[in-house]
Amino acid sequence: MSRIVRIHEYGDASVLKIEDVAVPAPAADEVQIAVKAIGINRAEVMFRNHAYLQEAEFPSRLGYEPPAPSLRLARTPNLRKAKRQRHPPARYRALGTYGEVANVPARLVVKHPAALSFEEAAAVWMQYVTAWGALVEQAKLGEGDFVIVTAASSSVGLAAFQIARMVGTTVIATTRTSAKRQALLDAGAHHVVATEEEDLVAKVMEITGGAGARVVLDPVGGPSFEPLTASMARGGILLEYGALSGEPTPFPLFSVLGKSLTLKGYLYSEIVSDDAALDRAKAFIVAGLESGALKPRIARTFPLDAIQDAHRFLESNDQIGKVVVTV
Repeated sequence: MSRIVRIHEYGDASVLKIEDVAVPAPAADEVQIAVKAIGINRAEVMFRNHAYLQEAEFPSRLGYEPPAPSLRLARTPNLRKAKRQRHPPARYRALGTYGEVANVPARLVVKHPAALSFEEAAAVWMQYVTAWGALVEQAKLGEGDFVIVTAASSSVGLAAFQIARMVGTTVIATTRTSAKRQALLDAGAHHVVATEEEDLVAKVMEITGGAGARVVLDPVGGPSFEPLTASMARGGILLEYGALSGEPTPFPLFSVLGKSLTLKGYLYSEIVSDDAALDRAKAFIVAGLESGALKPRIARTFPLDAIQDAHRFLESNDQIGKVVVTV
């Protein structure tokens, strides 16, 4: 029996329960790992609140992001034994990665640099795959570009800063108030716009010399969609990878028509489900980690027994970086 986090109903963080569960042996295409650290993701909060793309089948395990293992326990014969392995997340399903033991798809396993701690390893793959896939693979971000990164203090936001800098792009981060301005500058943003205190369109046009930003990376949606598109350059692309706002998202018809904009819904599973794209992502991210250009930032760690508190902290929006749970 292993300690696994499950929910038996939708609700607030109190529905998260640690239970003794018999974890089956891994399937032929899986490996089984002993978990040391887990990255917590907003999609798991949305799933728990019945606000996500998939429905739960109760009792439901959680774990949108795969964990950092202490060792591989797999009985899959075609993989060599290796310590400190990690894998990018697949499409959301009940992998049971919130817990002591998890079965994960073998094709996704990556050996991360030994210099990373287990906590850092748990704070890597979801955000860097998400940001790399959107910015590099799809938007073709490069030298001389400007990118607007919203929800900038999130783990994906901070990953986007680092990836954009690796390819020579200027980062414009947005945040609601100026409280996190200096922290975002310290984390790698070139410019920060506090959208409740400043005019986003005017600031972006000032920063870009009137041209606008070619790329926008946004997980929020809602009313901010219109000023974001008004801040974009002709022929630009906005990649929408979330719906954190919860409010209706207006379609900015005249900006889209007048600037020939591309608005694209984006899921990191587009990368993870494509072997060639996933290989490119792995190579880019591992090289960045080894060079130090990519460095995950951890906002706070919690023990597994405090999984409810970890979710509450993530929901508070006080964090800058990744929330990690240790096992």
